[in-house]
Amino acid sequence: MRLEPLPSASPWRVLGVTLLALGLAFILVGTVFWVYGQNPLEVYRAMFAGTLLEAKGWQEIFRRSIPLLLIGVGLTLAFRTQFYNIGAEGQVLLGAVLAAGVALFLPLPPPLSLPVMVLAGALGGALWCGLAAWLRLRFSVNEILSTLMLNYVAQHLVIFLINGPWRGKDVRGYIYSDRFAEYQQLPVWPGSSVHWPTLLLGVLLALLLQFLLFRTTLGFRLRIVGENPGAARYLGLAQGRLLLLLALITGGLAGLAGVGEIAGIHHRLIEPSQLSSGYGFTAIIVAWLARGQPALVLLTAPLMGLVLAGGDLLKVSFNMPFRIVDVFSGIILFCLIGSELFLRYRLRR
Repeated sequence: MRLEPLPSASPWRVLGVTLLALGLAFILVGTVFWVYGQNPLEVYRAMFAGTLLEAKGWQEIFRRSIPLLLIGVGLTLAFRTQFYNIGAEGQVLLGAVLAAGVALFLPLPPPLSLPVMVLAGALGGALWCGLAAWLRLRFSVNEILSTLMLNYVAQHLVIFLINGPWRGKDVRGYIYSDRFAEYQQLPVWPGSSVHWPTLLLGVLLALLLQFLLFRTTLGFRLRIVGENPGAARYLGLAQGRLLLLLALITGGLAGLAGVGEIAGIHHRLIEPSQLSSGYGFTAIIVAWLARGQPALVLLTAPLMGLVLAGGDLLKVSFNMPFRIVDVFSGIILFCLIGSELFLRYRLRR
């Protein structure tokens, strides 16, 4: 048996390999459930019944899909152009910080406050990701390392703010900021935490970036830079400017996700672990599943939203630690990365 390189994988091969990778991931996670002392089939039945067959379950899926959608669309664009942004978690936090700063300290007329919060949040995420792009262009710093390290800087910045200068006046022993005014909060579907303006924005941006990437000259240039840097240099494309633009778009979308979390759900700046719940890392799987197609994030984000919502059920119904979700996500990503081998090569005797 030997591996033979494939010029390009057909769409059916990509679909088949991806489904097999997901199936293997579910089998491996089921083994974890079995080791934990639970019947895997019973766990999966409870997980899917509690989410897909209940109205409350669908609300949780949508709520968790919103940040995954916004971040995942940006990461899909970034990965397509070979810019490996692992720092969406930090960009979510910076978006939340700037939006909270506007809400808490910038006196604006009520109709303007929320739109300025949204713009500030997008700017915060864009600048945080743009910093990593600048480090790569100016000092050749690997963006995987820089964006990953900037995550920790962002986390400590938020903790410093809510423990110190931005700590609320009447929060007793808790550490968070004052609550935002009602006009600074995103509207939600009645009886749920689904902030629909952000959900609608995510859907529109997914379709817009799909059009930009495959139907415009700018998208063509971005794809050339990612797929064939040598050809990009031959064509005289300004790779540095394109990379910086890409980083600003990717980070800006993550920053919007941060705005959605604080203006749509929490209504204040809170601890990083409660604000993001690892959305920046989970969105990497969302983008990987989309295989470079921003529009496919409309399918992959709810899939991971289902996993996250199901994790809550497992914690309550089977007394499992919530970190079981991280195990789930990690195994899925491991299987997807491993499946890349069968997209680039085929087995021959």
